[in-house]
Amino acid sequence: MSTRIARISLTALALASIASLGHAQAQPKLKVGFMLPYSGTYTALGVAIENGFKLHVEEKGGKLGGREIEYIKVDDESDPAKATDNVNKLIKRDNVDVIIGTVHSGVAMAMAKAAKESGTVLIVPNAGADAVTGPMCAQNIFRSSFSNWQPAYAMGEVAAKEGKKTAMTITWKYAAGDESVNGFKEGFEKGGGKVTKQLTVPFPNVEFQALLTEIAAAKPDAVYSFYAGGGAVKFVKDYAAAGLNKTIPLYGPGFLTDGTLDAQGDSAQGMLTTLHYADGLNTPRDNAFRTAYAKAFKLQPDVYAVQGYDAAQMLAIGLTATKGDIGKKAEFAAAIEKAKIDSPRGTFSVGKSHNPVQDVYLRKVDGKENKVVGVAVKGLADPARGCRM
Repeated sequence: MSTRIARISLTALALASIASLGHAQAQPKLKVGFMLPYSGTYTALGVAIENGFKLHVEEKGGKLGGREIEYIKVDDESDPAKATDNVNKLIKRDNVDVIIGTVHSGVAMAMAKAAKESGTVLIVPNAGADAVTGPMCAQNIFRSSFSNWQPAYAMGEVAAKEGKKTAMTITWKYAAGDESVNGFKEGFEKGGGKVTKQLTVPFPNVEFQALLTEIAAAKPDAVYSFYAGGGAVKFVKDYAAAGLNKTIPLYGPGFLTDGTLDAQGDSAQGMLTTLHYADGLNTPRDNAFRTAYAKAFKLQPDVYAVQGYDAAQMLAIGLTATKGDIGKKAEFAAAIEKAKIDSPRGTFSVGKSHNPVQDVYLRKVDGKENKVVGVAVKGLADPARGCRM
């Protein structure tokens, strides 16, 4: 009798083990590869994106689409020369299911190429390179942030509506700068304005004096500038020091004054910028997000944290629709394409190229905040030029 019981017990254990193994095989951990800047100038941005992403995952109980998450991190060093090797570490060595990254547009372009070739899901939580959701667009590539065109075009419309007839632009001579000033020009000239000259300095040069003298002599109605980080600090301060801010208003996308106001001080006060997020939105959704983020990380969230949070929301929507099977690419993409994403920035959807269709806010520098003035353009979709999907 005892032998028979033992056999029954062993059989039951074997069946239980097989069932358990089958369940484990059906729902292994989802491998999420973070390819973000964890060193150098953009370190804080990479950390904010990761924090925002993880906050949403924790709000969902640590699972998306029923699957626990395993994180694998690669420091991209904001170096395009290392980008292909770095992204292939995640795709070929670590066999990740999805990649989240990055900040630098040059790095993001290499990531998009690798994702397109391998079919790996890529969600871009910052880099605005127009080509990512333009010629590089694909069923498995999404963006939770913006295209360089969007805030720039919106500012062009704002300047034209304010009655400005002539404008000059100034930026570093590189892809993001070119895309930004061209977006402004498109919106401004559509509204009846005229960009009389486009000035550039080599990246990352911050010697602006000769060009400021040229602006002063030309006396346009407005100047549009694209700089970020230290370059933005130096340009805004130099512009004010030359006295130009008193006679020729300086406009730009939000990056001109985001994360730079402490250093810019009085030089930035009253400046108008455009971006898909702002201080003082004061909506229940944004207030709840800001409170939760501050509690979790002892930091105030910014636009980068929002973009990371929404990357996780987009991933969750796709995985819920496919019951955790990220291999169902068409079903995964269709779910995100149909979704209304409840973001701290305000509800947005994604367009045909998988770039956000979103409100772009007009913000005014007040003290150390970029306070919302209103909506510059409602539901602005990137034109997705060159996208064939």
